[in-house]
Amino acid sequence: MQQLSVVILAAGKGKRMVSDLPKVLHPLGGRPLLAHVLGTASGLEAAARLVVYGHGGEAVKTAFPSESGVLWVEQAEQLGTGHAVAQALPLLADAGVALVLYGDVPLIRAETLRPLVVAAQRGSLAVLTVELADPAGYGRMVRDERGQVCRIVEEKEATAEERRLREVNTGILAVATAKLRGWVAELDNQNAQGEYYLTDTVALAVRDGVPVEAFAVADAEEVQGVNDRRQLAQLERAYQRRQAERLMREGATLLDPSRLDVRGTVATGKDVLIDANVVFEGTVRLGDRVRIESFCVLRNAVIGDDTVVLSHSRIEEAEIGPGAQIGPFARLRPGTRLAAGVHIGNFVETKKANIGPGSKVNHLTYIGDAEIGAKVNVGAGTITCNYDGVNKHKTIIGDGAFIGSNTSLVAPVRVGKGATVGAGSAVSRNVPDGSLCLTRAPRKEVANWHRPVKQNNKD
Repeated sequence: MQQLSVVILAAGKGKRMVSDLPKVLHPLGGRPLLAHVLGTASGLEAAARLVVYGHGGEAVKTAFPSESGVLWVEQAEQLGTGHAVAQALPLLADAGVALVLYGDVPLIRAETLRPLVVAAQRGSLAVLTVELADPAGYGRMVRDERGQVCRIVEEKEATAEERRLREVNTGILAVATAKLRGWVAELDNQNAQGEYYLTDTVALAVRDGVPVEAFAVADAEEVQGVNDRRQLAQLERAYQRRQAERLMREGATLLDPSRLDVRGTVATGKDVLIDANVVFEGTVRLGDRVRIESFCVLRNAVIGDDTVVLSHSRIEEAEIGPGAQIGPFARLRPGTRLAAGVHIGNFVETKKANIGPGSKVNHLTYIGDAEIGAKVNVGAGTITCNYDGVNKHKTIIGDGAFIGSNTSLVAPVRVGKGATVGAGSAVSRNVPDGSLCLTRAPRKEVANWHRPVKQNNKD
């Protein structure tokens, strides 16, 4: 089988985006547009992936430091799609097949493209088309009396009759590299745009007796390009619909599929329930029977079976054990590890905290740089004073300890197993196992005391 090379055209400036950011770097689903196309190319098991870049080229290359094997080709002047492909051709082997994609067409799927590659491998020029109710702005597919594609006409060169055609060119094509090389060398720019059109290769293929096979895509959104922010927003919702449908197929219940945002990857167990306006970022794994209430944000998190995340909670770079309850209005920051059955309540913040099985941190509390054992109760308003202005210090709380409300634990400090810290204490020394620690100041009362009264000042 002939090797496949994928050429991705990504040199456009994207003036209509009105942005300093190169168009192909604008995010869709939390990733740059170009990242989606590169992922599709990887799904085709391409032997080579080439990106033709132009405007903002260095920024485009820098945005993909982990994309190994990508060849970057500069198009210093943007003289049309044919010219862009010409920049990549010297890096392609004649023995292979070339597939041309676009960095601003992010929703194209590998399964849609495979038939084009197969057709090219058997000697055809394969083109991808779509039928639109309103084809304005697109090149039209012109067919002969037998229904065979004979050429593509750009709208500016089309006759009135040709403009009425609704089958349009997506720009995506596949063909033997050797044939493509010869046809691109013949292209000229004698047209209304003054550009070298890759689409002109279709007429050259017909001239040379090469079969032209047109494959129609059913979903127009799959081949929709991004030219402005309105189109970007439309494709964002289309992408999110795909994610919602996938999650439901995999067994998750979405209370409102139209109000879900997946900006990364999400894997779910059985009988997961996700309420409206939940955002997933990075890599998120949800166990069986997890329930996520509305307005939560989860980023790079692992959530154990039977855990409930109540509304307006944010979980980032954290691992949650089974049977936990989080929130509402909780914030779990990077490095948080919760064991089974832990309760984290409203307005609680944790950071680099390991909290043992069955422990509770229920109200208005900050736990940072801490190791908390099993069955610990941390009262409302407790804080670990872990930062001295230069260094972070650890707080360690043993199994079964009870921390009274409004306690300040001044790290480094250890509270022993089964120890009790009275409410309102400021603990700066270790507390032995099983002991009671009280650091309250003695109560003082002043009888008949009057608050100062502000004097009238005529000045």
